[in-house]
Amino acid sequence: MRHDPAEAADEDPIICTTSVRVSVSGELPVPLPAELRYSAADPYAVRLSLGAPAAPPVDWVFARSLLAQGLSRPTGSGDVVVFPERRYRPDAIRILLRTRAGAALLEVSGAVVTAFLQRAHAVVPPGTEHRHIDLDHVVEQLTAGRE
Repeated sequence: MRHDPAEAADEDPIICTTSVRVSVSGELPVPLPAELRYSAADPYAVRLSLGAPAAPPVDWVFARSLLAQGLSRPTGSGDVVVFPERRYRPDAIRILLRTRAGAALLEVSGAVVTAFLQRAHAVVPPGTEHRHIDLDHVVEQLTAGRE
């Protein structure tokens, strides 16, 4: 079954503008503007854009399920790990982002993430993501330029 993009046009994309506290090794946490974005066109993923006043935003794309599971328990491995912060700020969610150059620990409101995910789940309920993928388009992209 293919998804008709017109079905989600009124609700797609879902954008949540917020702020995160960013900590890097040896530095004090700093607030940064951030945006969470979800689109039924890429139903398994969320995009986290981190802005800085004098620099272009940095985008991270990771599984929507990773963000959802991280509300209640540590989850993820590799470049992105999400876990609840229960000790000092019980409403906070922490997102650890790692690259070869280093790591950054983000802290975002759990209420903000929960509200964002509720909106995303209303557009594409968990477990139905496969119904929203246009496989013909994916195959076309993968085989572009090949004869």
